[in-house]
Amino acid sequence: MAAPDHSVLVPVDVLGGESVPRTLIDALASVPVVLLGYRELPEQTGTDQARDRYGSRVRAELDELHRVFEDAGCLDVSSRAVFTHDRLKTFERVAVEADCDAILLLNPAPVLERVLVAVRGDVNLEYIARFLGAVLADTDLEVTLFNVVPDDDERNRRIELLETAVDELVATGVARDRIDTSLVVDGSPTRAILEAAADHDLLVVGESRPSIRQYVFRDRAKKLARETVDPVLVIRGEYLEGSDEDAGSETVSTEDVDVVDDGS
Repeated sequence: MAAPDHSVLVPVDVLGGESVPRTLIDALASVPVVLLGYRELPEQTGTDQARDRYGSRVRAELDELHRVFEDAGCLDVSSRAVFTHDRLKTFERVAVEADCDAILLLNPAPVLERVLVAVRGDVNLEYIARFLGAVLADTDLEVTLFNVVPDDDERNRRIELLETAVDELVATGVARDRIDTSLVVDGSPTRAILEAAADHDLLVVGESRPSIRQYVFRDRAKKLARETVDPVLVIRGEYLEGSDEDAGSETVSTEDVDVVDDGS
């Protein structure tokens, strides 16, 4: 069983008909899950107005999804519901408040057999491996550790990085024969990751900085989440808050309203 601090935030647009594929539910059975039922609103629509009109419906849909996770064997599931004008900033706020280690950005996943992990660098590599080990513990998923190198001069150093990543993941209990590595030379990391993701079922990206805002709000992250056909799991940095230097660079939106918080 995973350590309780390895938790995943799963935002779901319940009024938009979004659902969580059973393959992903099964894959997350080893880690605590925080379900976030949300609805992103047009600027002209007030969050209080939306809550009064649709709050009970959102809560009912979220409760049903909560039961689906529990019926699938996910023993540690909590849920929250919110209306917001900025879904990504709300995801960040809730992830920090709920101490979540990762955020799952949903896309259809009818089959989940192969996971692509985009390894960016050695910062927080052990932490990312521990989290992946917890997620993969009760699955048969195969993993490809993937790195994009800008030119051949970097190849040897990046090969060593991937070998270190393999060792870290094996140390968590994942069998080595379930792990593959891939190194490509490409001047466009985003393009290379998208091309590799086409042959996999789940894309995992790690954040090497302390706050997810430095990943979630970057153009590359938005492009990956928008253009890949895979679900995207963003593993946060090891700390809940950004550094003092980062704290003033971006303000988290407060224009959202919780429908019901179940106390988790």
